[in-house]
Amino acid sequence: MKSKFTFAFILLLVVVIFSVQDASAQGCVAIRNMGCSGTTIGGNTSGFLQKGEFQVFTNYRYFKSFRHFRGTHEETARVENNTEVINKAHSLELGLAFAISNRLSVSASLPINHNDRSSLYEHYGNPRFDADGNPNNPLGWSHSRFHTGSKGIGDLRLTGTYWVFDPEKVGKGNLAIGLGVKAPTGDYEVKDDFHKLTKTGQDTIVNRYADQSIQLGDGGWGVSLEAQGYYSLANRLSTYFSGFYMFTPQEHNGVARQTVTTEYPKSIVNYFAVPDQFAARVGFGYVLLPQSGVVVNLGGRVEGVASEDLIGGKGGYRRPGYVISVEPGVNWAFGDFNVALNVPFAVYRNRTKSVSDKAIGNGQHGDAAFADYLTSLSVSYRFGGKHDKMPATGGTFKNVPAPNQ
Repeated sequence: MKSKFTFAFILLLVVVIFSVQDASAQGCVAIRNMGCSGTTIGGNTSGFLQKGEFQVFTNYRYFKSFRHFRGTHEETARVENNTEVINKAHSLELGLAFAISNRLSVSASLPINHNDRSSLYEHYGNPRFDADGNPNNPLGWSHSRFHTGSKGIGDLRLTGTYWVFDPEKVGKGNLAIGLGVKAPTGDYEVKDDFHKLTKTGQDTIVNRYADQSIQLGDGGWGVSLEAQGYYSLANRLSTYFSGFYMFTPQEHNGVARQTVTTEYPKSIVNYFAVPDQFAARVGFGYVLLPQSGVVVNLGGRVEGVASEDLIGGKGGYRRPGYVISVEPGVNWAFGDFNVALNVPFAVYRNRTKSVSDKAIGNGQHGDAAFADYLTSLSVSYRFGGKHDKMPATGGTFKNVPAPNQ
């Protein structure tokens, strides 16, 4: 009985730690595709990996951000006036894991990204409106929505994960902790063409750095702390959680923004920041079809970008904020395969104040665009070693795990 209370206390403590950190979301708030380690519950798994086993996994994410927020206030006029910024992001994460023992595993993952961004303000500028709400542009130009984009690999992650309790001896629950390193393999200096008007109203093309939100990487090294686990509450009902925090000591990556200011030290706003980011999930899973290995899930999710780094400098330009979502999902484990589909829907979005917002004061508060929902589809396959195929039956997450990030 004592061990049960000990496990429950540790699980609750870790959930609280990962849930209270400053965060950010999908969209102009530039959080990368970095789910938790691909070897454990909540991280794209087909159960516990045994010594000598490998697992290949992939996770596809898509979102469309377009709703602008300052703090928690949505600026609905942006959509009504067609001045919203629209980001469409596709990310395919590829990974490989190996079990050094039944409790210790290592994994590597690399995202492949394709981003499209369309806006008015980055090109000709947002239209001006008269008192009647009609466009009133100085040169009489007709506004067009122009696109910029990026595609290629993102930042590589290497992670080690360890089960706190021996999987062979713990039947109802377990807790995994992880330590990871992020390498700056993604291009953080992506450029594209922007449309600008001369003083006489002629269209010209300027090639310069794309917006921070569609850069393929952040240009800095990072260290992540991770935790995830599960506990069986009843024959078919379990609870799960996962969380991570990415520490990035580097202040900024030296990439100059298109908008330069002399009001503050250059490191604060003139260069793209290398920001901390985080995510956490907690919820419940129910084994809907024991014979088929189908689990349905319902939980909560938070992810975001911190306004200030916990380690290192806090300068550099960033759009901090976070999104809290309700996350339904379904998980299907069969043989050595595992498939998970999750669609978190945003219920709370907050574009928090950046360092420059706080420095300016006087109510200064930058905006950012957020998505209504995120689509996440994961597939994994394990092989090698002397494993047995996952059974189709089972009422706990030891047999049918929680969904992927």
